Amino acid sequence: MMLRATMAAALLCAAAGAAQAGDAARGRELYAQCQACHSLDGENGVGPTLKGVLGRRAGGLAEFRYSPAMRRAAVVWDPGSLERFMEDPQAVVRGNRMPFGGVEDARDRADIAAYLAEAGR
Repeated sequence: MMLRATMAAALLCAAAGAAQAGDAARGRELYAQCQACHSLDGENGVGPTLKGVLGRRAGGLAEFRYSPAMRRAAVVWDPGSLERFMEDPQAVVRGNRMPFGGVEDARDRADIAAYLAEAGR
């Protein structure tokens, strides 16, 4: 009985992890809304480039003029922190200058994060 419960719990955890994994191909399509400000080619625009964003500290590009709030933020970008920021940028870094209300759908956020992980290398 205990073995069955343990196996069921392991399967549920694996399924939950798979549900969180994003679809990078779909994320590429969704990223179009971000491209107006954020490039993936290493060049800054209205917003900082998102090339190599995973593992980077928020406000960490020396060649971009971040808001004081973003420079002070104690955030290192990983898929989870990117998804939280995409959901509500002001809740994650209050006072940042990004004029964006957020991405409501959790699947959309996961897919965009997956695309950034793939394309931002």
